[in-house]
Amino acid sequence: MTTTYDAIVIGGGQSGLAVGYYLQRWGAKFLILEASGQATGSWEDHYDSLHLFSPAKYSTLPEFLFSGAQERYPSKFEVATYLQAFQAEFELPVITNSPVVAIEKIEGGFNVKVGETNYQTKSIVSATGGFRNPYLPKIKNADFFRGEMLHSFAYKNSESYQNKRIIVVGAGNSAIQIADELANIAEVTLATREPIRFQRQRILGKDIHFWMKWTGIDIFPKREAPQGGLVIDSGRFQEAMQNGKFNERQMFTTFCEDGVIWADGEREAVDVVIFATGYRPNVDYLADLNVLDENGRIQQHKGISTTTTGLYFVGIPFQRNLASATLRGAGPDAKFVVNHLRKVVPFTAKESAGNRNIAHIIREKYCALICPPTNAVGG
Repeated sequence: MTTTYDAIVIGGGQSGLAVGYYLQRWGAKFLILEASGQATGSWEDHYDSLHLFSPAKYSTLPEFLFSGAQERYPSKFEVATYLQAFQAEFELPVITNSPVVAIEKIEGGFNVKVGETNYQTKSIVSATGGFRNPYLPKIKNADFFRGEMLHSFAYKNSESYQNKRIIVVGAGNSAIQIADELANIAEVTLATREPIRFQRQRILGKDIHFWMKWTGIDIFPKREAPQGGLVIDSGRFQEAMQNGKFNERQMFTTFCEDGVIWADGEREAVDVVIFATGYRPNVDYLADLNVLDENGRIQQHKGISTTTTGLYFVGIPFQRNLASATLRGAGPDAKFVVNHLRKVVPFTAKESAGNRNIAHIIREKYCALICPPTNAVGG
């Protein structure tokens, strides 16, 4: 007899685990399918020196704090370890090495295909986000460039770039962090379409996320992603750029065989071009469900599909507010989506659901007494 799940979550990173937490809390029969070998999302795939730009205490999933100093900025390795610990703590049913090939609508729900295995479910929560689908802008004559061209997703560290002439494209935190790191051993220019805007990381001795929590800015609805670059900075990167450690220049217009042609017509030889230009939705497995509009954006409202009943999303930047797609934002977005889902999908009764819900309530009340507030956007 085929098992029909109440929900199947695609993706075992921070968003998928947060959804799993709330599904478990409400007694749902569910699975989390993760394509890789462990439930750490894409954190371990990013460059080695990556740290959150929000302190540990403002970068948590529901009911589960980072261990250690709460004011520190955790590394990508600490985040990966934290996610594994979260999954173990709540015993979430993650099936690893299970890349979803396709999802089709069937009577009463969906069929999920993973290799030769098929799962049937009443609902789907897509939690793969966009951090495994790097975006490379189309630039004239890119195919003729003989140097190295890569996305920041493929960049790990500076070891192989000694004395190279490098352009980093982008105006966000990743772009300027990589440019600053490479400038220690190479000649680097940061290419941007708009001038970088710097936001001080600490104001009056407090991290900006403290003020965002205090003012409530992080939970303000946001319909579109903000335009232009914004770098949250302790002052280090702005000072490095002002002192000429690396240059900032208006984006080049064309590639040539040995380099680029800048907007003012100057031609320059370049060894490496690194694009820190963001990501696009990673939802190829939903191709049969018509989820993208003509501009490649997911058709959803606050995580609820506007095209397919029973389909949900978590992990989309600015999905509901400024905190969406961050560690701290994953929990509230997951809670919102699961609360809607459980009103549409009747969950399969489980004998232990009542006791588990009581345990969650007790744990929440206990945590509310001893845990510092974490209602702020995180990295």
